[in-house]
Amino acid sequence: MPAAVLSPVYLAPADWLARRAAHEQRVRAWTDPHQVRASRGEKHPVYDFLFSYYAFRPAWLRRWHPGPDVMLAGEAAREFLRWPEYREVDGGVMLDTTTLSEHRHEFVAWLRGMLTATLERPAFFGCFGLHEWAMVYRQTADEIRHNQYPLRFPPDEIARIVEAGPVTCTHFDAFRFFTAPARPLNRMQPTRATTAQFEQRGCLHANMDLYKWAFKLAPFTPSELIADCFELARDVREVDMRASPYDLRALGFAPIAIETAAGRAEYERHQRGFAERGQPLRRRLLQLTERLLSTG
Repeated sequence: MPAAVLSPVYLAPADWLARRAAHEQRVRAWTDPHQVRASRGEKHPVYDFLFSYYAFRPAWLRRWHPGPDVMLAGEAAREFLRWPEYREVDGGVMLDTTTLSEHRHEFVAWLRGMLTATLERPAFFGCFGLHEWAMVYRQTADEIRHNQYPLRFPPDEIARIVEAGPVTCTHFDAFRFFTAPARPLNRMQPTRATTAQFEQRGCLHANMDLYKWAFKLAPFTPSELIADCFELARDVREVDMRASPYDLRALGFAPIAIETAAGRAEYERHQRGFAERGQPLRRRLLQLTERLLSTG
């Protein structure tokens, strides 16, 4: 059933300005260090991913939007009219969900279906992070992405660990970065078209991607939800790289030794925690898609 269209929530200037300031303060703890590193030409193999692969600029992440059905009062609210999705209504300013384009409407409908399927599909916790290992499988030193950092094992040992598998990656946007020799080793062969058929909440990348879905719905997504999804993505990324074959101890990231039984158990504990944290965010995004589709 489509989400009911609610009566607008009225926010006085002091209320929405306080929410905007709190959001920016929260987000700058993540964006400021990134921008300092960028100004120095410094690369970070863990955190840069959140601003490069997820191509949402730091300035956009800092920008606050209230989400649908929120009316902003006061003269200062008129600044939001620079975005075409906002309208003046009854003396205030609020998002107009009818401005959602046909193309974006199709995307939102697809996203609703994928989020629903992911919510309902049983989680799988048996991949143990081998996707990162499959991305360097049988590569030369020059071909490896983060070759400024050493690998924890020589290439032949990495190949042995991957081949001992099983490799069970369900996430297309991880699988597509497998090396050519690694792809046939994966039990699943996801494609872009079958993304929604394979996505499951035990996957670290599926939970990281909640951030992507949140910002792709901007400016209709409440910025607090985008920030919540970013925070989860950041925590997931740390575990993802700790479980990788890279030795990042120089940056303060202790390895999760998924080549051992203890390391696999540790990885699974993190997986289960992220799956639990991701579910309420997934539900909030699903509610947003239903709200947007209710006026389409």
